Amino acid sequence: MTGTGLHVKRGGSDSGQPTLLLLHGLGAVGEVWQGLEEVLAERWPGSWVIPDLPGHGRSAQATTYSFGGMTAALAEQVRGPLVVLGHSLGGVLALTLSSGWFGVPVAAACGLGIKVRWSESELAKAAEVAAKPSRTFATREEAADRWIKVAGLHGLWEPAAASVVETDGGWQTALDPRAFGVGAPDMAGLLAASRAKVVLAAGENDPMCPGEDLLAVSPEAAFLPGLGHNAHVENPAALWPLLETLLAL
Repeated sequence: MTGTGLHVKRGGSDSGQPTLLLLHGLGAVGEVWQGLEEVLAERWPGSWVIPDLPGHGRSAQATTYSFGGMTAALAEQVRGPLVVLGHSLGGVLALTLSSGWFGVPVAAACGLGIKVRWSESELAKAAEVAAKPSRTFATREEAADRWIKVAGLHGLWEPAAASVVETDGGWQTALDPRAFGVGAPDMAGLLAASRAKVVLAAGENDPMCPGEDLLAVSPEAAFLPGLGHNAHVENPAALWPLLETLLAL
């Protein structure tokens, strides 16, 4: 645990190459990158950093949640130059960090599976979730099953140890529901503000990030054939071409 309350895992070699920062999506934890870590161990030339985002997993809860606030917490844990790969919410934070507003140089960033179009009803539903207290379950298994669903990983992932916490009254998901209140990202603004080379990508079959939505904000977006919203979990090796592209930018 760091001074800012973030749980951070570090790996790779400090060889002077760019550090890779991997940022998970809303509801998930850093362990979702385990499959990609195996690829990195063989191919990535430098070090990598994998945090649990504020209010997720083993990281402390924040007083409030915003893209800027979460990015500021991450910026305190890394030194540049960075290559950043973020999924969904993590992708928004990757773009926010690449603005240079937080004092960390970012060479290249990739936002994977960012939901770029939000309806009023979707935002209202997210706000409703954010306003509810964490639900307590009688057993660890029930809490873990709930976490899998909230993280959108049903059928793709077994609950990590960091996904649930024991309380006096039972078990809860290791997720502060208030994090759902971050709202919709200003994609046009983030892309315009970025000082780094940016690649947007999504699984070909991602229902959260349909091709037409992504192409509307990034005509050069990349699509991963046959994959869905959690492409990094479904087929971690399929992300290596994206990382090669980021290294070459």
